[in-house]
Amino acid sequence: MSSNYYVSTNKDKLDIPMIHDFLSNVAYWSKGVPLYRVEKAIEHSLTFGVYHENTQVGFARVISDYSTIAYLGDVFILPEYRGKGLSKMLMKEIMGHAELQGMRRWILLTGNAHGLYEQYGWTSLSNTDIYMEKYDAECYD
Repeated sequence: MSSNYYVSTNKDKLDIPMIHDFLSNVAYWSKGVPLYRVEKAIEHSLTFGVYHENTQVGFARVISDYSTIAYLGDVFILPEYRGKGLSKMLMKEIMGHAELQGMRRWILLTGNAHGLYEQYGWTSLSNTDIYMEKYDAECYD
C-alpha cells in the first residue's frame, strides 16, 4: 500500500457529502438516511476518515463512554479503493486509539465483513440471551 493513504480523526477533514451519499445510497444498513442524521451522528461520535492524499476514501465512527463500552458503526471504504488493505489500516487505527483502550465490551453489526473483524479479536455473540434491541426500519420515512 502506498504511503499516500492515512487515517485521521480530525472532523474538519471529513467529506460529509460523500459520507452521506455512501450511507444513504450504497450502504445496506442505512439506505435513505437523511443528511441531518448523518451530521448529528458525526457530531456525537469519534470519527475516523481514511484518505488518499487529500481525498477521503473511507469512514468509520465509534460511539463510546470512553471507559467501558464502544459501538463501531458506519465502516466503509469506497468500492474503487477496496482491495488495498485500507480496511485493515482503518481497523488497526480504531482498535489502537488511545481513548478506546481497556473497554469491557465492543459491539458492532455486520452483514458481510465477519472475516475482517475476526482478525481484530471480534467474535459472534457468546450469550445472545442477554441482548435486546428496539429496531425501527421505517425511521427515515
